[in-house]
Amino acid sequence: MIKQLKGLEKWAPLLLQVLLGALFFVHGGQKLFGWFSGFPTRMDGFIALVQKVGIPPFWAWVSALTEFLGGTCIFFGFLTRFWAAGIAIDMAVAVFKWNWQFGWNWLKGGYEFPLTLGIIALILVLTGPGSLSVDRTVGLEKRTP
Repeated sequence: MIKQLKGLEKWAPLLLQVLLGALFFVHGGQKLFGWFSGFPTRMDGFIALVQKVGIPPFWAWVSALTEFLGGTCIFFGFLTRFWAAGIAIDMAVAVFKWNWQFGWNWLKGGYEFPLTLGIIALILVLTGPGSLSVDRTVGLEKRTP
C-alpha cells in the first residue's frame, strides 16, 4: 500500500493550496461583497464585529482584502508564501480575539476551524506552493524534483 502512494506526496501542497485559496476567496467575498450568503451589510457588518473586540476598522479592511486577494493568489499559487503568511496571521487574530471565548467546538463558535485554516496556511508558508503554480512556472520558487 505504501509503495502505491510513493511519489504522490508532491500533490499535497497543491491540494492544500487549492483548498485554502478557494475557502479564503469565499470568506473575503462574503465580507467585501456579501457574496455566498455573507454579511448582509458587507463590510459594515464585519467592521462592527471586529470593533466589538477592540480592532480598528482599518484592520477589518486589511483582513477582508487579505482573505479575498490572498485566497485568489494562493489558489493559483502566486506569491503563495507571502499570502499564506498573511492568512496565518489573520487566523491567529481571529482565534485569539474572537473564537477563543467560545472554546474548541466550531459548532459553538469556537476556534477549531480557524485554527485548522491557520495551520494549513502555515504549512504552505513552510512548503511553498504545489508543482502546478504560477510561482514555480515563473521561477519565483524552485521546481520540485
